[in-house]
Amino acid sequence: MPAKTESKCFTAAYKSPDNAPFELTKSLATPSTGSVPDKTKYLEALGKAVIEARDEINRQLSSRMEEDKARGAVAGNADGKSAVNEDEEEENYGEEAQEED
Repeated sequence: MPAKTESKCFTAAYKSPDNAPFELTKSLATPSTGSVPDKTKYLEALGKAVIEARDEINRQLSSRMEEDKARGAVAGNADGKSAVNEDEEEENYGEEAQEED
């Protein structure tokens, strides 16, 4: 009797008041046995799936950043500067920005 193959999923979701949401789900078959070769194969597949997910997330976020820049250019202030502070965005990349009082 063949071993029953189960799968596990991981999901990344993005939601913003200014951009369209997106969700990315990757499904992987779990190891059919507890053997080292099966676990190794699973971990290799997981690593590949994480890299693919990261690349897709980066593409999606870059696209949304371009949308934000375009909106900022349209809504720019009187001196023609973008409403998005590029230096601040770069400094806080990957982190939640702390509001200054």
